[in-house]
Amino acid sequence: MTHIFKALALSAAVFIPTAVAAQTSSQRFSAVYSPDVPEKVTLCGKTVDLDRTDMYENFDRELSSLTYTHGNTMLIIKRANRYFPEILPILRREGVPDDLLYLACVESSLNPRAYSPAKAAGIWQFIASAAKEYGLEVNDEVDERYNIEKATAAAARYLKKAYNRYGDWPSAMAAYNGGMTRIANALDKQGRDSSLDLYLAEETTRYPFRIMAMKAIMEKPANYGFRLRDNQLYQPRKYREVKVSGPVESWPDWAAKQGISYATLRDENPWIRSLSLTNKAGKTYTVRIPLPESMSRKKNGIKTFNPDWTL
Repeated sequence: MTHIFKALALSAAVFIPTAVAAQTSSQRFSAVYSPDVPEKVTLCGKTVDLDRTDMYENFDRELSSLTYTHGNTMLIIKRANRYFPEILPILRREGVPDDLLYLACVESSLNPRAYSPAKAAGIWQFIASAAKEYGLEVNDEVDERYNIEKATAAAARYLKKAYNRYGDWPSAMAAYNGGMTRIANALDKQGRDSSLDLYLAEETTRYPFRIMAMKAIMEKPANYGFRLRDNQLYQPRKYREVKVSGPVESWPDWAAKQGISYATLRDENPWIRSLSLTNKAGKTYTVRIPLPESMSRKKNGIKTFNPDWTL
């Protein structure tokens, strides 16, 4: 009997793989489409021609990558509905192009708590030394790299300085990734006017193309397979602001007096980095307290920053 059961088991094992093998590839796998690469794109008001082979392939690489990392790209679109309304006016006030919005998307996926292995922090991913150079406070109690308003203004000043040095926004973007001196030296030694024509470290080479590809997707996500409804976008918060000019012995106690939890305080003010604030210098900080209605999906209402993001 043992031999009979073994024979039956072997016969069954033969039929199962044969049935699977009989399926065609189209039955086993979903179709994967390569996104169409346009002939040209615009970046910061300048037309970028993608006819040149290396330009086409660099853009195609980033467009394909962003299209098929579905979850992360979809989250960026959702978060953009919350943060773009705050970031865009600051960029305009600082006199830099709107397209720098997409640099922030590439830097941090618009995660306000982002922190990289290189110790870069916040939506704009400043390292501590650069942050301090551009006027941001960074210490154990306060880290303004996580203050969206102040970090956005600092990033705009950095990028404007880089643009004034090179006269080219892709080069300014490359400098944000690789450093101003490095890009200036490469432009000089390689005799070119734009970082798009330079041989650079791979990450820095890819950087402006990733920003261009991010812009292409976010201008019309449906063209790349993203299907979102207005009520799925993350909504901007409504706040009241409280000025703090002295020490805070306990942020959890302070938050409770404002009618919110310490977790909510930290989520809405990620620049707070400690349970207390010494503030020996008597500096004035602006603390955001979310209004109750903005913490409710039913009461907050729905606003869509860009109608092309949704169906």
